[in-house]
Amino acid sequence: MRIGELAARTGLSKDTLRFYEKIGLLDGGRLPNGYRDFPPETVVWLRYVRTAQALGFTLAEIARHGEELRDAPDSAEALSVLFEDKIRVIDARMAELTALRADLTSRVGAGCPLRAAEQAV
Repeated sequence: MRIGELAARTGLSKDTLRFYEKIGLLDGGRLPNGYRDFPPETVVWLRYVRTAQALGFTLAEIARHGEELRDAPDSAEALSVLFEDKIRVIDARMAELTALRADLTSRVGAGCPLRAAEQAV
């Protein structure tokens, strides 16, 4: 299918599809006239990409694991490993944000909050 039809079927813009192709998320062929041509299973793959993004995965992460996931998109084992890794990243980020929040809270009402950091050092 051509890029316009793929855009219509997925709700993504042609520019987004071109970008996805540029970064390796899509692999379309070319017709003799130079138009992009994508297989029908690309629609399912793009739904998968959108779901992965909604779950907090970056396009870089999706692209990095894309080939293995295309081969087994419903593999509970492969997905579970990726989900567990993502949970660890989220937990670490939550800990960083908690520490940052505590630091900011301690500076509230301290006059110049930036000077409070210098005095504490």
